[in-house]
Amino acid sequence: MEFATTLLIAVGLAMDAFAVAASGGTTVREARFRYALVVGALFGGFQAGMPVLGWLGGAGLASFVGTYDRWIAFLLLALVGGRMIVGAVRGDGEAVQLATVGIATLLLLAVATSIDAFAVGVTFAVLGTPVLWPAVVIGIVTFALSAAGVLIGSTLGRAFGQKVEVLGGAILIGIGLRILLGL
Repeated sequence: MEFATTLLIAVGLAMDAFAVAASGGTTVREARFRYALVVGALFGGFQAGMPVLGWLGGAGLASFVGTYDRWIAFLLLALVGGRMIVGAVRGDGEAVQLATVGIATLLLLAVATSIDAFAVGVTFAVLGTPVLWPAVVIGIVTFALSAAGVLIGSTLGRAFGQKVEVLGGAILIGIGLRILLGL
């Protein structure tokens, strides 16, 4: 596979992770670079690992996961996005904040944004394409875009406060709907 094709696939797969990172970044006020690195590493790691799992699992596992992948991603993103909106509207500090969420929530977000990478890995297996190099590129691109997303979201959050948290939650739900509807 040509590098340009691999890079385009990586950027396409990283867009959801970027949007989620940016919306979560709206709640980060301090230690921005630390959270950018953590989110970038988790999202990039999952985006790199999922194509490998898809490639290893091949078509058999894809038929099982493929039946539910859109619903899984939608439900995870809608849950986190809904919590962000409710917390921002209530003003009770219950919004999903990168600075206060546990590793479990970050892992759920990483899984939700990387399910489509699993399908790409299955496609690589079906086409007989080696997966290691594309997985590395996908992970690096996702790391970079997710880290940038946290920093961009943090800057917007500082400027616009809770309004951006509501927008961030709506974006997560919108991403989930887009995945669910296959748009």
